[in-house]
Amino acid sequence: MTARIYQRPKNAMQSGKARTGDWVLDFAPAEAKKPDPLMGWAGSGDTQQQVQLSFASEQDALAYAARYGIEVRVHATPPRRLKIQAYADNFR
Repeated sequence: MTARIYQRPKNAMQSGKARTGDWVLDFAPAEAKKPDPLMGWAGSGDTQQQVQLSFASEQDALAYAARYGIEVRVHATPPRRLKIQAYADNFR
């Protein structure tokens, strides 16, 4: 069973930064999704894809994975680049 650990990104549609400090553990899919013959919806028998665990820090997530023998990949958070711009810059 493999998983990935990452920090939640900021929602691009809103200016708030709620829950961006949380670290998330997502499980990798064990089998491919296939269409249902009757309805055509995509699905699989893998229920681990539905599990998403939140942790306060990266160390807590790594400790949880080590405790239960989960192989993890940690995705580093990219540095945030702020573009400081004044309204007066539009008229120069």
